[in-house]
Amino acid sequence: MHYIMIVIAAIFVNNVVLSQFLGICPFFGVSKKIDTAAGMGAAVTFVLAIALW
Repeated sequence: MHYIMIVIAAIFVNNVVLSQFLGICPFFGVSKKIDTAAGMGAAVTFVLAIALW
């Protein structure tokens, strides 16, 4: 059972490449047009402001 937890942690939790890709994936989706990129930026700023408050 411990080996399964180690494998899951290595794949999902401690995987730097996966976490960086998941973080940049929305940017790739909206960065083709200025309007959608500005909307995504405003949404991220709003969520971060609420989360830090």
